[in-house]
Amino acid sequence: MSQEAQALLNKVAALDTQTAIERLDARDPAEVAKLLASLPPARANNILAAMSEDTRARIMEAAPAGTDWSDAQRYPEGTVGRLLEDPPAVFRSGTSVATAVDVLRETIRNRMVTYLFVIDAQNHLIGVTAFRELLYAERTQTLDEVMLRAPFFLRPEMTMVEAMREVVTRHFPVYPVCEEDGTLVGQVRGQVLFEQQAFEISAQAGAMVGVEKEERLATPLLRSFKFRHPWLQINLLTVFVSAAVVGIFKDTINSVVVLAMFLPVLGGQSGNLGCQSMAVLLRGMTLGELRGMKVAALIGKEAMLGLMNGSVTGALAGVAMYIVASREHGAQPPLYLALITAIAMATSCMIAGVAGTTIPLVLKRLGADPATASSIFLTTITDVVSMGMFLGMVTWFLL
Repeated sequence: MSQEAQALLNKVAALDTQTAIERLDARDPAEVAKLLASLPPARANNILAAMSEDTRARIMEAAPAGTDWSDAQRYPEGTVGRLLEDPPAVFRSGTSVATAVDVLRETIRNRMVTYLFVIDAQNHLIGVTAFRELLYAERTQTLDEVMLRAPFFLRPEMTMVEAMREVVTRHFPVYPVCEEDGTLVGQVRGQVLFEQQAFEISAQAGAMVGVEKEERLATPLLRSFKFRHPWLQINLLTVFVSAAVVGIFKDTINSVVVLAMFLPVLGGQSGNLGCQSMAVLLRGMTLGELRGMKVAALIGKEAMLGLMNGSVTGALAGVAMYIVASREHGAQPPLYLALITAIAMATSCMIAGVAGTTIPLVLKRLGADPATASSIFLTTITDVVSMGMFLGMVTWFLL
């Protein structure tokens, strides 16, 4: 690959999908096809899927030998199907070792062969043999005699999370990919699978605060603005909700000015606790730990953890409130303010634990990414609950 082509490859790899398409638009389809073939399969397939139908057809027609993107385009983004590669060594049942070796002499000059896939007349995968096994097999033997029968395979419609659960104890360099009935549709390299999962995990932190997975460091300014701004508008709306709660109790704050000092304390503490619960749940979702667990029991545990942590921090905050209120002239009875602070902290932390657990579960039930802007929703809930409860209790009991 020339230095110019390598430079273009590096640029495309660092750009979001739409910007990458714009950079490739004016180039020759054969050049684009060769460049995309050098990218990770998931990245190449996502770029192809976002292109116009005519452009995609021209590029796929000009694809290098051994590159087949047509099958991968049939599957949704984020599935194993988007990582499909055309297997280089597929043989019919009954093929002799001698025949397989002769065929592969030419194949291995262009592509790396790790496993040979053996299929029946209906293209069902019936066995796999490692390439190195051919060195020890007799030339007169058939592949059926040296293959591993009923091999493990992935399904193309599996999500990345589901696939990682299956392969976490099977560290193979290549995985066959078959339909539910065992029909072989391609292969996925273990390295590609783990790289894609690493990308998905790295994008999760950004998704929690409304950063699109597509955005990269090299994404142009205006496109980054378009990616981020809609979620900031939503965040602004939720902040106004929190501000409205404080506005409702403005007379209370005017009467007991010391309350304003403790509003950020309650909001920040309950928000952090909710983020802890959310982080543990999202990790559990990624690792498949939710299977077989009762959701009600999980929510109950996080509620209890929130109450326990909130009680300890609430006691300390109550002491701080007592000291500060004692020095304020005209403040309400310091002991009552301290008790209200402690109760509000404990209760809001308990609710934050519940919210941190339920928000991702609700998003998943609605068919959305559990991490998508979950931090924005969590912050709103914790602010509204903590501030509203704190100010409401002071208004109800002391004013």
